[in-house]
Amino acid sequence: MKTKLLSLALGAAAIAMTGTVASAATLDDVKAKGFLQCGVSTGFPGFAFTDDAGNWQGFDPALCRAMAAAIFAGDSNAVKFTPTTGKTRFTALASGEVDVLARNTTETFSRDVDLKFTFGPVNYYDGQGFMVRKSLGVTSALNLSGATICVQTGTTTELNLADYFRANNMTYEPVPIETNAEAQEKYLANACDAYTTDASGLSATRSAFEAPNDHMILPEIISKEPLGPLVRQGDDQWADILKWTLLALITAEEKGVTAANADEMKASSTDPDIQRLLGATEDGFGAMLGLDNDWALNAIKAGGNYGEIFAKYLGTDTAVGIERGLNALYTDGGLMYAAPIR
Repeated sequence: MKTKLLSLALGAAAIAMTGTVASAATLDDVKAKGFLQCGVSTGFPGFAFTDDAGNWQGFDPALCRAMAAAIFAGDSNAVKFTPTTGKTRFTALASGEVDVLARNTTETFSRDVDLKFTFGPVNYYDGQGFMVRKSLGVTSALNLSGATICVQTGTTTELNLADYFRANNMTYEPVPIETNAEAQEKYLANACDAYTTDASGLSATRSAFEAPNDHMILPEIISKEPLGPLVRQGDDQWADILKWTLLALITAEEKGVTAANADEMKASSTDPDIQRLLGATEDGFGAMLGLDNDWALNAIKAGGNYGEIFAKYLGTDTAVGIERGLNALYTDGGLMYAAPIR
């Protein structure tokens, strides 16, 4: 644990040297270069991946495309993507290599306060789990004492794993990995008995296996993992653009506004919440962000509302096959609840 604390301290010092405090003009810088630079993962089925044409797609890139559309008058392609690992993601953001980080990152005290990042709203409520081959004969994480476990370094996953095994008086041998692709390769090659990461990531990884039914995700969820996008501290305007773009997508789902009907809803809806969301009023919400009045309309049209994005990339009709669960709207028993635009 002392080694881990030292590692965290050194990481914080390294980031501090790059200058984590954002200049208070990120929006101006983004507009000047003509695109948003978005940090994503190196690849996770459903969450972030490249299509046959080499274009980044997925749940996380969709948020960056929505931000780009909000900033650049509907141009959701005004965005470039930088793949990052668990180790490189924070340095990429702190140094200004990327403008926003959108890649399955858990909000924690130290990342907020010590590393000086500002998180947007949670866009995926998750928890850490374990995946094993059914042939291993294991039915509970409590049966994993003495196991070799693939775990990504530089993550909360690594810390949670140590906490869980220590609390339950169990031992394990970590098999360190840098990326999900490396984890998949080692796990399938029997280099580790189990793979641990966020439960959503386990579902995504298993969906890409040739025989996914040969593997099972154990029932224990050992942590809280509120995942969300983040920016550097020091630029409240930029943090607000991130925050309210995501909340606009959630509000749109609450109000039944979709990519297909957004223009019609702006023209015809008499619902004051929808009118404010879509820029049909003179309240000037866009101007408060430094954007035009159609910022949220353009964000929604880029890829749909929150529910549409979830269904397209992660939902039960996809290979990943994730139920909404905690990520359902509050009206459906979930935790997704948008603050009002007013």
